[in-house]
Amino acid sequence: MKAILGLCSYTHDSAAALIVDGSLIGFVEEERLCGVKHTKAYPELAVMWLLKEAGLRPEDIDAVAYNFSAARYLRAVPRSAALLLSAETRGRALPRGLGFATVALRTMARRRALAEKFPRARVRALVHHRAHQTYAFAASGFDEAAVLVVDSLGETQTTTIAHGRTPIPGRPVLRTLHAVDDPASLGYVYGAVTMHLGWRRGDEEGTVMALAALGDPARFRPLFEHAVRTTRDGFAVAPELFPPRTLRRSAARVTPRFVAETCPPRRPDEPIEQVHRDLAAALQERTEAVLLHLARMARRRTGSPRLCVGGGVAANCVGIGRIVEESVFDEVFVPPAPGDSGTAIGAAAAVHLATAPQALTGMEDACYLGPSWKSPVADWDRWPGLLAQRLTSDRAKFLADQLAQGRIVGLFQGRVEAGPRALGNRSILASPLSAGIANRLNAAVKFREPFRPFAPVIPEERAAEYFPLGQPAPFMSMASQVTAKAREQIPAIVHANGTARVQTVRPDQNPLLHAVLDAFAQCTGVPVLINTSLNIKGKPICGTPEMALDCLTGSGLDALLLEDWWVTKR
Repeated sequence: MKAILGLCSYTHDSAAALIVDGSLIGFVEEERLCGVKHTKAYPELAVMWLLKEAGLRPEDIDAVAYNFSAARYLRAVPRSAALLLSAETRGRALPRGLGFATVALRTMARRRALAEKFPRARVRALVHHRAHQTYAFAASGFDEAAVLVVDSLGETQTTTIAHGRTPIPGRPVLRTLHAVDDPASLGYVYGAVTMHLGWRRGDEEGTVMALAALGDPARFRPLFEHAVRTTRDGFAVAPELFPPRTLRRSAARVTPRFVAETCPPRRPDEPIEQVHRDLAAALQERTEAVLLHLARMARRRTGSPRLCVGGGVAANCVGIGRIVEESVFDEVFVPPAPGDSGTAIGAAAAVHLATAPQALTGMEDACYLGPSWKSPVADWDRWPGLLAQRLTSDRAKFLADQLAQGRIVGLFQGRVEAGPRALGNRSILASPLSAGIANRLNAAVKFREPFRPFAPVIPEERAAEYFPLGQPAPFMSMASQVTAKAREQIPAIVHANGTARVQTVRPDQNPLLHAVLDAFAQCTGVPVLINTSLNIKGKPICGTPEMALDCLTGSGLDALLLEDWWVTKR
């Protein structure tokens, strides 16, 4: 037996994955179990669950695959490392801009701690983008594809283009063809402007993407064309607007010149003005242009008709949708966890491929990878304000009837989804036909900005009636234009830019969700529901029954279907 534990931890979005003899046993983000969104702590609960699921002990782990090579980073920036070691040795405050070097050195120390936790395991550090590449390609099921990874920073790489092939089933092979290095970083720029606009970097970039639909990009278009300039080899970022990490003298990620040419930094409690909408619109427009440029580079360099996209920037569903619309590739795939958490899977898979002969299994199109609960609640007395009844009839028809009557319902079933999107196992469902439903969801259930859109979910076989995307979208990874039928029947799911971040679902992917959609269509004539994540703003998606019940009591949800328990408020 060969057991490989993959880890993402100590930076953000801690997660763990386990591969045994080539089979992906499971994967879960730590936040889904501990309740702390984007936690960077060691994924203790995730690891404990994985070991229990596989019937293993820590001493049974043969290898621990970590998603970052600290040594590679420090070799690339020896001056930063020298300054850091000097400052630590002499007890001085660290110079600004050396935060990542701090992480790198601490990661090396944590590797030693991992060796103590898993006494038989060899701890292997993976190049960050290789972990992203391996996961994105292996999860796609493609025999051959271009692989584009775009994020804020790996060790020194911010963007890579690779060619993936599967000459032997279950044994993918990847070759990196091109890399763009820091300080040219699309993820860094997007995060910097997100901070400038008053939202949390590494968490609320999606809010800025939503806000962009309400602005005019022309106002700041020349600024961003200069700030992020496309080149023959990729792109370059203007240091006079976005200071390189190693040269920053403050926490600010934009320069005084950027502030002078745009607007002062917005505090989170300040109103959103038109200048903020326009700045978001110009940022999003430029991001889409650079992503299209990189996708075309990937097509030219690989000659492949298919594309896999990974890295944090792959969560920009509008940008991914543009790549699909422009027909740069015949098919585009984004894995369910394209950000750093998914590198736990990629790191474990890469180590398996390098050290064991078995084929990889259990990764293709897999998104329901986390814990499930056979007995959801041990102590109902913790929630005295709730009523619970066990359903004995058809759950799908019952739930569809409740939704058709206008109720907003949480759905908790089966294994936890991988990645940032709720895909029907930890979801909030609502009818798009209910008057004012988007405002009600934002104000009373999610407690978030009123301009935030909501995603539709639809049976894959009926998707073309409402969304002319031209390919499946099982992981809610791409924004699609909508048809006239969608604009007429379900305007609640159409964002201000005329798109919707659609999820398509087949019966074999999620039998209950597909059955609910069919039953809802029989009730209403419309096979579409609103699907948003089972959480409120600032909290992670509910991974446990207790978290789901707290969400019900702490929000405007009308009810919760918890496996086969129908839970309502007294």
